[in-house]
Amino acid sequence: MNGGWLEPWHRAVSLLPFEWADYAFMRLALLAVLFIAPLLGALGTVVVANRMAFFSEAIGHAAFTGIALGVILGLGNPLWSMVGFALLLTLAITWVRRRGGLSSDTAIGLVMAFTVSLGIVILSKGGDFARYTNFLIGDMLGVTAADVAALGLLAVVVLTLFFFFFNRLLLASVSPALARSRARHPGAAELVFASMLAVVVTFSLPWIGILVINALLILPAAAARNLSRSTGEFFGWSVAIAIVSGIAGLVVSFYASTATGATIVLVAMAVYLFTLAFRGRTAS
Repeated sequence: MNGGWLEPWHRAVSLLPFEWADYAFMRLALLAVLFIAPLLGALGTVVVANRMAFFSEAIGHAAFTGIALGVILGLGNPLWSMVGFALLLTLAITWVRRRGGLSSDTAIGLVMAFTVSLGIVILSKGGDFARYTNFLIGDMLGVTAADVAALGLLAVVVLTLFFFFFNRLLLASVSPALARSRARHPGAAELVFASMLAVVVTFSLPWIGILVINALLILPAAAARNLSRSTGEFFGWSVAIAIVSGIAGLVVSFYASTATGATIVLVAMAVYLFTLAFRGRTAS
């Protein structure tokens, strides 16, 4: 995709009095962070409130099977096979949990163990697994104009759906029985959210990395809990912390020559540790 539509962005950011602002790849990475961070911050509030951290971890680690499917299908870019497989995995976990009479963590553990192993076996056939290890740590500095456009569209769609279902998700997490009595269909709302989460996590993997994506999803929301006295504050703080951590981590990684995704997570962890001092003064 032609990046001409980004010229105003490049010109504006290049005016900043910082060395990193002189580089086009940093300006693109900054815009990508501004799209990804609010998504992870917003979705992370429900993940933390509904104890879905293991689910999001499973989605991230099962990405290898999505990559393997892309290789088998001959796709040049495995991203779409990863997203498609993540959605299938979401449905599989829901089916196993409901039909198998298993707890959520057991069902997720079974499905994750199988899919991760299957993906690694397929990709390692012929000793060519090393070429896919870049997905482990991600490459935020390699984001392109087409990637940024796709992330922007994803942010608009997901945040719109998130706000539409937010009240239902909140009610289902606080009282599933009350949600059912009001015909809110908590199961349907949870499935929609799980699908959104699967798409966002998988779509972010090439730039954030499989090893750290879940931490970046959870840490801003966990820190926000320490500062919040209401649902609105919880959401607002989580998005704000995700954005600040993303920008700070990106800049630090530029000067320190470190992996961007992992550096952002370290910044988010530092913020979380700082907010522990306020935990006793606010209601989580």
